[in-house]
Amino acid sequence: MNADAKELAANFDLAKLTSEFYDDPYPTYRALRENEPVKRLPSGTVFLTRYDDFVTTYKNTKSFSSDKKREFAPKYGDTPLYEHHTTSLVFNDPPAHTRVRRLIMGALSPRAIAGMEGDIVRLVDGLLDAIADKGDCELIEDFAASIPIEVIGNLLDVPHDERAPLRDWSLAILGALEPVVSTEVAARGNKAVTDFLAYLETLVARRRETPGNPDRDVLTRLIQGEDNGERLTEKELLHNCIFLLNAGHETTTNLIGNGLVALHRNPDQKQRLIDNPDLIKTGVEEILRYESSNQLGNRMTTERIELGGVLLEAGTSVTLCIGAANRDPAQFPDPERFDVARTPNRHLAFATGAHQCAGMALARLEGAIAISRFLARFPDYAVSGQPVRGGRVRFRGFLSVPCSIG
Repeated sequence: MNADAKELAANFDLAKLTSEFYDDPYPTYRALRENEPVKRLPSGTVFLTRYDDFVTTYKNTKSFSSDKKREFAPKYGDTPLYEHHTTSLVFNDPPAHTRVRRLIMGALSPRAIAGMEGDIVRLVDGLLDAIADKGDCELIEDFAASIPIEVIGNLLDVPHDERAPLRDWSLAILGALEPVVSTEVAARGNKAVTDFLAYLETLVARRRETPGNPDRDVLTRLIQGEDNGERLTEKELLHNCIFLLNAGHETTTNLIGNGLVALHRNPDQKQRLIDNPDLIKTGVEEILRYESSNQLGNRMTTERIELGGVLLEAGTSVTLCIGAANRDPAQFPDPERFDVARTPNRHLAFATGAHQCAGMALARLEGAIAISRFLARFPDYAVSGQPVRGGRVRFRGFLSVPCSIG
């Protein structure tokens, strides 16, 4: 087994992944963590799998840059995808990152998020009613994916009859963030950015003419800016609206879908959560750790620096494997075990440091409401066929999960 693990680590290449890896990447991550935790890939990228190395990288924004202009220029060329990904919050360094994040966080205040709870409960209960009427469901399409689209749509106050394209746009744009991007995937991503921008231009123009309540309407809040006069440029505004939808859509869909499948596959933990519904908060944290919705992050070194005993030259692209760090036994006892009461649970699903996820409180609220109310309504649910994974390494989730409700 040790020899096999060494060989698995030695042969790992993010550009040449197997179907077995997409089904279950964790044996590979374990082999890398134990044998080559700072792995140099054929592309020249360094691939990290240890928790402590992540914390160092996340917190040292001076040496490990999030700015993606240098990395994305050869990947995308002069395209809408390049403009989008180099303008959005997540792929920028301070001070630009700090300014945009402050405006977004002002719109996602604890009071604003608390005010969403009733709407999310009503949304979830409506979806559960529809599933009950059908007698079974497709877990992703009928439930998990329907929740964040509506929540983000409400945040931006997108009219209900204009929300149909949002999910496809999001999937196309995020799909182009994979390590290897085909011509077809890039074309879909570029078209999605173009179409989304065209729609947002009309939405923003309408909102400027008729502002909403800035305490509930994030788009109005972003348009109006801060009391001190600080505002986003038009390009920043449009691209960060796209970012908000994308960041809040697929990751939350995956949180809910991954969670309900993990509970089905761990019936003792499912029953434990049904018997002790107050464990939902630690349960959501364990889902985020055990099957992280977002599995990869990236940084670029700005200077020569040592990390994990390896010297990295300036300009080295660093890939952070969140899925591996969240199963590091140095941080999590018995990390392969799914435990809905695990505590402490300092997982990195939302990163840490300056780039910690701006919407994590909202994601946690959506996940807790969706999963707890699904369990309460359908305690005997079961996955009734073979779930289909999304076929991506960066975002780990399911495309479809056939489900019976008992």
